[in-house]
Order: sequence, then structure tokens, then C-alpha cells
Amino acid sequence: MKKTQQAKETSPDAPRRRRNPVATRKAILDSARLAFTRYGYDRASVREISKNAGVTAMLVKHYFGSKEKLFEEVVGETLSLHGILRSETAKPRREAGVMGREMAEALVASSPSELSPDGTVILLRSVGNDQAAGILRDNAKGYLESAAEALGGDNPDIRAALCVALISGYKLMRQVVALPALVNADQEEITRLLAPLFAKLAGTEPE
Repeated sequence: MKKTQQAKETSPDAPRRRRNPVATRKAILDSARLAFTRYGYDRASVREISKNAGVTAMLVKHYFGSKEKLFEEVVGETLSLHGILRSETAKPRREAGVMGREMAEALVASSPSELSPDGTVILLRSVGNDQAAGILRDNAKGYLESAAEALGGDNPDIRAALCVALISGYKLMRQVVALPALVNADQEEITRLLAPLFAKLAGTEPE
């Protein structure tokens, strides 16, 4: 009796358990974010993304339509999260130099030498593809506009862009290139050296 019941449950004709669309969508996005971080847009495959999400490639297409649309959603969702620049500029203005220190600490803490899902690394590994570069550019525009508005002062758009350039350059050299001087450096020393650069760009350095 037990065996018969088990056979029914594993039979191709047995009714499938209902899938949770919200959980499925999240699993696909999480898998895609990791794949795009590891390989960039060109080398990440829908097959691997679906496999790691525990779904079929057809289901990925059902939810997102195409790899390009999936990439667009991953980038948009990643940049909507509080990044280093956005989270720090969103806080009330503190005494001179504090914002620079906190931004430096956040950058060093968020940049492990081993690979982890990261919006900046997705950008760095995907800019060689024209479609991906266009998606990244369009999404970054809104991110930079909100950061510039929060920074205020003179030339906030340039200062916000330079902050992003500093963040991206550091992550490129530490997480992608794995420059030994940065991978093996003392975190406190890196933070000390980065803090005045961020303070200058954020307009919070001591007079």
C-alpha cells in the first residue's frame, strides 16, 4: 500500500505542487544576480541561471521574457538598494569628515576579495556588451541624480560621478583584478587613506 501511494506521488501523471510565483521570481533574480556578477552579461547563461534557481529555462523566459529583460531587472533592483553613496548621503549632515570616513568604511566592508553578488562588479564585467552597457547607463542615471541631489553644494553631479568612479575603481582592482596590495592590505589603513578622498568629494572635509 505504501509503495503504491509513493508511486502515485512520483508518477508523471501525479498532480504537481503549486509553485509560489513570488518565491520563484526571487529565486531566479538571486541566481541571475550571482551569475551576472561572476561572468558578466555575455558569459552568463539562462541555462545556468535556471538550474541554480531550481527551475526550467522556459520558466525564466515566462517570468522575464529574455536574458536582456532579466539583466535589466537585476540591474534596476540592485541599484535601487541602498549603496555606499546613496545610504551615506541620505543621512543628515554630520560634522566635517564623518561622511568621508563612513563611506570609506562601507566600501572596504562591502568589497571582499572573494566574489560576492555586487552591482558594481556586474557593471564592470558587463560594459563590453552594448546592450548591457545601455541598460547600465540608463539605470545609473537615476542613481547619480538622487546622489547629486543629496550631496548639494557646487557641482554635485560631478562630485557624485567621481564618488562612483572611486568606488568602482577600488572594487575593480580588489574584486576583479585582485590586486595583492589591496587584497592583502590592512582594512583600517585602506579606510584611513580613502576617508579624506570621500570627504573632499562629499563636501564634508574640514575647512
